[in-house]
Amino acid sequence: MSQALDTPPPTSPAPATPTPAGGPAAPAPSAAELAARYGLTVSGARPTLPAYVRQLWQRRHFITAFATAKLTAQYSQAKLGQVWQVMTPLLNAAVYYFIFGVLMNTKRDVEDYVPFLVTGVFVFTFTQQSVMAGTRAISGSLGLVRALHFPRAALPISYCLQQLQQLLFSMCALLVILLCFGVPPTASWLLVVPVLTLQFTFNTGLALVMARLGSRTPDIAQLMPFVLRTWMYVSGVMWSIEAVLKDQNLPHAVKVLLESNPAAVYIDLMRFALIDSFRRDQLPHHVWAWALGWALLAGIGGFIYFWKAEETYGRG
Repeated sequence: MSQALDTPPPTSPAPATPTPAGGPAAPAPSAAELAARYGLTVSGARPTLPAYVRQLWQRRHFITAFATAKLTAQYSQAKLGQVWQVMTPLLNAAVYYFIFGVLMNTKRDVEDYVPFLVTGVFVFTFTQQSVMAGTRAISGSLGLVRALHFPRAALPISYCLQQLQQLLFSMCALLVILLCFGVPPTASWLLVVPVLTLQFTFNTGLALVMARLGSRTPDIAQLMPFVLRTWMYVSGVMWSIEAVLKDQNLPHAVKVLLESNPAAVYIDLMRFALIDSFRRDQLPHHVWAWALGWALLAGIGGFIYFWKAEETYGRG
């Protein structure tokens, strides 16, 4: 009895494929051969880069609709609703004006300081919120990621598109402020379109990088506000980089870092486009080359970096 219990039942060999004419049986096809025969693929496998781009393009309507829905729902519980899209950066600008413009008197070095400050706050807020939204794009949408099959890059791209839509609302208030402070509309205002295009590309690439990092390490979202606040202070949002570099005997490397800082580059270009007192000689050398270079580096590099981990999102 004991021997019968201890002896494992005999296993029958895998059925072999019979061959004609009584020859030896052919081995059963492997799983890979069966998959190839019936056109099966691994679920969730990363597609090729061109195929991934095509998938994103096919879902462009979902990306825009998702961004619009998130923007509409953002302030749905507030009594003032969408007014906060404009009020939030304006209130931040008022606080910075009191601290930096009045108490620290940084406005003495800047003509048209209020338009200068508000433009800087609006433009940097666009980058700041895009990065924060990208950091939580995957980790904050795990239910959607695990339930549906779609290119995951659609999430950080849609969040950046949401921030662009919010900036466009804020730009209406910015134009009113410019007119109220005597800044006349000029043909240079048309430069806003290429500047925003380059900045949106840069923001999206950076959001894609942060989305991949945040998907594996959600604690990064708690650290980013401190990093972004430090970045804001060195980007000339509340003070003129050109005036500081003129008055201070700083090392050349520090000057290059301050002038080539991508946030400062896009802020300077936006000020040059909108404020007539912000002259061409106040722009850093090769500023358009810097703007294009940062957009291409972040946009293409961030997209490839995110795509390489496509099959890992939502797992674990």
